[in-house]
Amino acid sequence: MHIALESADQPDVLALIEELDAYQKPLYPAESHHGIDVAALSRPNVLFAVARDGGGRAIGCGAIVLEDAYGELKRMFVRPAQRGRGIARALLAWLEAEARTHGCHRFMLETGYLQPAAIALYERAGYRRRGPFGGYGEDPNSVFMEKRIQG
Repeated sequence: MHIALESADQPDVLALIEELDAYQKPLYPAESHHGIDVAALSRPNVLFAVARDGGGRAIGCGAIVLEDAYGELKRMFVRPAQRGRGIARALLAWLEAEARTHGCHRFMLETGYLQPAAIALYERAGYRRRGPFGGYGEDPNSVFMEKRIQG
């Protein structure tokens, strides 16, 4: 497996993001969808990484949006057939390390309560539950989490 910063605007990566959307959209009402669009993934303050298998196929992705006071994890996804092999854990650690090179030591995220595997991944990685942050409001479908890393 290889992880690197890449453009989201590639056919195989767009297919990965579409697969993520197809998975999440039926789980929650529209007002509880907080993903960012593909164009936003190309902004200068966004670190977008893609995990590829040995054959070069896109199997996972994730982003950190660098804000002034924290980085927000977005668009974390690993194809279901590839899960259970540590790809999400490696992708998360890689993104955090890359964000630290940009001076980011506080990480936040919002995920859905119907995604226990994602919540467990974040908890194992040191994230703790917290209330809404940034522009988020209270949402019974959302789980908000935070992690701080010493600089």
